[in-house]
Amino acid sequence: MNLKEMLHFADRIVLDRTGKHLDDLQEAVLRGTVQRKTYKEIAKNFDCSESSVRKVGSELWQILSEELDEDIKKSNFRSTMERLQFSIVSNIAQKESVQINSINFCGEARQPPDTTNQNPQNQTTSNPQKTPTFHHDLSEMPKLGSFYNRTAELELLKKEILTEKAQLLTITGMIGMGKTALGIKLVEEIKHQFEYVIWRSLETCPTVAQLQNNLTEIFTEGDNQTSRLPLMKYLQNHRCLIILDDINYLFRRGELAGHYQPKSEDYRSLFKQIKERSHQSCFILIGWEYPREIAQIKHPNTPNPRLHGGRLNLARLDTASAHQIIAEQGLEPEANGSRFIDHYQGNPLWLKTVANFMVELGLTVTEVLQNQPLLFPQDLKDILQQPLAYLSEPEKQLLSLLAKENEAIALVKLLEIAPMPSADLLDILQSLCRRSWVEKTDRLYRMSPVLRQYLG
Repeated sequence: MNLKEMLHFADRIVLDRTGKHLDDLQEAVLRGTVQRKTYKEIAKNFDCSESSVRKVGSELWQILSEELDEDIKKSNFRSTMERLQFSIVSNIAQKESVQINSINFCGEARQPPDTTNQNPQNQTTSNPQKTPTFHHDLSEMPKLGSFYNRTAELELLKKEILTEKAQLLTITGMIGMGKTALGIKLVEEIKHQFEYVIWRSLETCPTVAQLQNNLTEIFTEGDNQTSRLPLMKYLQNHRCLIILDDINYLFRRGELAGHYQPKSEDYRSLFKQIKERSHQSCFILIGWEYPREIAQIKHPNTPNPRLHGGRLNLARLDTASAHQIIAEQGLEPEANGSRFIDHYQGNPLWLKTVANFMVELGLTVTEVLQNQPLLFPQDLKDILQQPLAYLSEPEKQLLSLLAKENEAIALVKLLEIAPMPSADLLDILQSLCRRSWVEKTDRLYRMSPVLRQYLG
């Protein structure tokens, strides 16, 4: 493997992992390493600080080590590549279900010569099996920072996708609960099982036609065909994993959950096709609410009660992981930290926001717990304002009523005190549960302390 091939190979690994190609400094570090230059020499040639070069190098060695299951560092990068040039390719090929006799470094499959028979006539009639090229377009996937314990949810999703062959799944939950982070971690662990892996954000609310055109451009890249097939044909012909993040932007503000914006109505038909047609691909939808038609999907063999009809509603983090979050923000661990975590519903983003606020002011958990109500910084209000803007007026009325209740309330009592017809109340309550503003446990309904404080 020469220098050019090493750089192409490393670029491919980094692209799969981060969604971005090697930048100039990363390439300079790798090139200098192969040329046996020190970090100081690389920094001088690139006109930057040695510390910057060391940091970039450390990140590269970590990515390469994790992807290749080999302890790679600056001192052994070149020798490792030379020693493992065939075994490394074999490892990558196994992950991507590619036969070792077709090696792809630069996007073009290169077939080794046929040594089984040197007869030219036999060579001309041979028809070697064509190996598919793998496409992982993760350019819109955010970078994964710290990932906290979601092992149960991760394993559940992997089983549904890889074993049960689920075609359409959703990851929902209140803003800040870690939905996108879970999706990123899932992609990192199973991307080599798919020919195409594509991550798209719907924050700009593209139409179905725009999304389909974007996807089919990826499917037809390098294809000489002048006409494109319908999207469903590509999902049938290829094993694809497509993640649509921020699906909540498809829905209208000021109405109950699941009502599409006028220009997004065609998504209803798209999701219906994905769940009802026969194909070998999987779509994952991520957002703080989900389409109504998703509720009709049934997976009766799913053993975990938190996955209902293809929907995973992300709940609070476990206490140990929540403690880790606030410790990383600089808060000292305290015996009564669990009360603090419970107040903020074990929500990763909420905990980070409040803990950072406390560190800036020099406050401790004990001092905060002595005050009622607890801290509610402006940054947290700004976070909650996003999903609040989508609620209808009847939903806000019912939340204001629930915010006055310190304990969970039964449906019977709620029907008695609510200033609205029973039929309307049930629809509103269902919408709030789907949007994770209200929790249902043993036929009792409650709001988290943070949301009660926010709306009280």
